Amino acid sequence: MNTNTQETNMSDKDLMENVLQLEKGVCDLFLHGTIESSSEDVHKAFCMALNSSLATQDTIYNRMAEKGWYPTEQAEQSKVDSVKQKFSEKMSA
Repeated sequence: MNTNTQETNMSDKDLMENVLQLEKGVCDLFLHGTIESSSEDVHKAFCMALNSSLATQDTIYNRMAEKGWYPTEQAEQSKVDSVKQKFSEKMSA
């Protein structure tokens, strides 16, 4: 075996986690491009790319969740209500 070559075996879960992280990074870049764009055409292009990337991110997340690779917890209703109230108070101020 050549010690200079190291083979890495990644599971499907590891690969999907990496792809999800990359897609989140792409979404972040497109979001900032949308916010910082100086012309309507550039803004629209970044916005379309952002929406496409968000859809891709959602698809990846859903596939991972289906396989149990991205477990989520159900939020307590009292906490959800508290956050809703907090933001509605800020919006009406």
